[in-house]
Amino acid sequence: MGPEHVAYGMRVSFGLPYVTPDLVIAWERGLTAPSSPELAALAGVLWCSASELIGRPRTLREHRLARGLAPEDIARAVGLELLVYLRMEENDEWRGTERQSAALADVLDLSLPDFINVTGRDAKLAELLRGAVTTRWQAAVRPIGKMVPLDRHLLEDSLKELHQDYQGRMLATLTWAGGNSPGDASEAGRDFLDQIISRFWAVVEKGTY
Repeated sequence: MGPEHVAYGMRVSFGLPYVTPDLVIAWERGLTAPSSPELAALAGVLWCSASELIGRPRTLREHRLARGLAPEDIARAVGLELLVYLRMEENDEWRGTERQSAALADVLDLSLPDFINVTGRDAKLAELLRGAVTTRWQAAVRPIGKMVPLDRHLLEDSLKELHQDYQGRMLATLTWAGGNSPGDASEAGRDFLDQIISRFWAVVEKGTY
């Protein structure tokens, strides 16, 4: 289907008279994002689910749309005024209490990594993890444990493995081929630290099996 066919279907079948081929092209190129009604109509025209169009959800709004829920559904489930919830979603800044956060995770069926991301704790977690691998990982167990509800032994084993991996890579970078420059080691360290969140969840997942 070309953009003109998609736009026509959305106008005729879903009552969105303003949808043009240019708007569909803008969605395809990521220049703008469809609203909730537009996404539902787009999915209807393309005979697929909204989650298939989104791919892997990242934001609070995308997780809601992937579940096919209206803002009212989420606001009611977590105990927030609709306008308050919509403001959080629009700004992509969750400010709910612990109880409301737990309700959010339940209604959206969020995995632990997605929950940490959606509630805006990724930056703080990354900061703590970087400190754990570059200094003493033992000092990070308690603050990370407060943020991430994992079994303590699993968390300790995961932080220890990350620490050893990082330190080992730094040492190897300096000793390969008789010793590389400190700049090479710094670049390798930055690459590791830039991916610290995904590395952490990968180690945690491995430790649960």
